Amino acid sequence: MLIKRQIEKRILRSSKKYPVISITGPRQSGKTTLAKMIFPDYAYVSLERPDYRQQAIEDPNRFIRSYPAGVILDEVQHVPELFSYIQYAVDEKKQPGRFILTGSQNFLLIEKINQSLAGRVAIFSLLPFSLHELKKTDYEYEEIDRYLFTGMYPPIYDIGHEPKDWCLNYIRTYLERDIRNIRNITNLALFQKFLALCAGRVGQLLNTNSLAGECGISHNTAGDWLSVLEASYVIFRLTPYHVNFNKRIVKQPKLYFYDTGLVCALLGISGAEQIATHYLRGNIFETYIISEIIKQQYALGGRTGWFWRDRHGHEVDYLLDLDNRIIPVEIKSGETLTSDFFKGLKYWNRLADNTPEDSILIYGGREQQQRKHARVFGWHQIDEIYNRSSLS
Repeated sequence: MLIKRQIEKRILRSSKKYPVISITGPRQSGKTTLAKMIFPDYAYVSLERPDYRQQAIEDPNRFIRSYPAGVILDEVQHVPELFSYIQYAVDEKKQPGRFILTGSQNFLLIEKINQSLAGRVAIFSLLPFSLHELKKTDYEYEEIDRYLFTGMYPPIYDIGHEPKDWCLNYIRTYLERDIRNIRNITNLALFQKFLALCAGRVGQLLNTNSLAGECGISHNTAGDWLSVLEASYVIFRLTPYHVNFNKRIVKQPKLYFYDTGLVCALLGISGAEQIATHYLRGNIFETYIISEIIKQQYALGGRTGWFWRDRHGHEVDYLLDLDNRIIPVEIKSGETLTSDFFKGLKYWNRLADNTPEDSILIYGGREQQQRKHARVFGWHQIDEIYNRSSLS
C-alpha cells in the first residue's frame, strides 16, 4: 500500500520555483519513495552504487550534463564534488525543479548545500510516518501502546517486519554505516551504550555531564555524540522558552527521540503489552506526541516550539508558535482526565495572561472536550492540533 505523505504538496510547490530540492531525513524514512512518487518522469541515480559514484567522481561535469531534464540524486553527500557542478549548472540554465537531492546524513548534506547552493535550494525534512498519514489505512490502530512500541518507520508497515528486530537491525546498520562517515568514532560499542543511555533519559532534562560520566567519556565527547545523533535524525533537543516572566527558569534542553520504536528497542521492551507498566511509559508517550507535533510542523511549514519550566517545577510540555501566538500544550499519558492534568496549564495561563481557548491538553484517552482550563484532545487526534490551533 502506497501511503501519501503530507509534505508532498509543499515539495511540489517549491519545485516550481527552486532549481534544487533537498529532501533530508533519517534512513528508511521514505525519502526515495517520496521523490520517485512526486517526480515519476525523472531519472533516478543512487550514489551509494559504486558504479554511479565512480562516474560522478571521475567526470562530475559530464555526469551532471547527462541529466538535463531532471534527476533524483540519492545519497548525494557521497560525492561532495558534485555540489559545485550543480551550482554551475543551475546558474547557467534557470530551470525549476531540475535536481532533487536526497540524503540521510543531514550534517554532511546541509554543510555542502550551504557552501555551494545557498539561495538555489528548498530544503525539506522527511521523518517517519505520522499518525495523520496512517489514518484510514490498514495501519490505523486503536491502542496507543501499539504505536509506541512499533514506532513509525515505513518498512515496519510496508513489509511487515517485527518491530523490535527491525529497530535493532536499524541501529546496528546506523552504527556501522553512518556513524563512521559522520564522525571518526571507532568505539562503536561505547557509542551504542551512549545511545541506550540516551533512551533511558528520554523526555527528561538533558544533563550532559551526568550522561558523559555514566558512559565513561568526556563532556566534550558526549556533546559531540549528541550532535551526531541529532544530525542523523535519531534524537532532538527541545529548547526551553526564553521568556522567564520574572521567574528563575530551567535553561537545560529536554532530550527526545524522533521515533519511540527505537526507544523501546534500546530499552529492551519486547512487546506493546510491556509498555503499560513500564516506568518510562509517560516519557515515551510524551516523546511520541511531541514528535507527532513536529512532523505536522515540518509537513505544514511551521516552526518547532519549546517547553517551559521554572525552578519550582512548574512546567508546560510544549509551546506552539502560531502566528506570534504561543499555545501551551500539556501532555498526559493517563486515559482518565483528572484535575491534576491541568495544573501546568492553569499556572501558565495566569502567568502569561493566556486564555483556556488557546490552551491544549493531549491525553491517553480518546474523547475531545472543551474544559474550563483547556481544549482536550485524545491522542488519536494529535494530527488535528496544529490546524485547529491556528484556526481558533
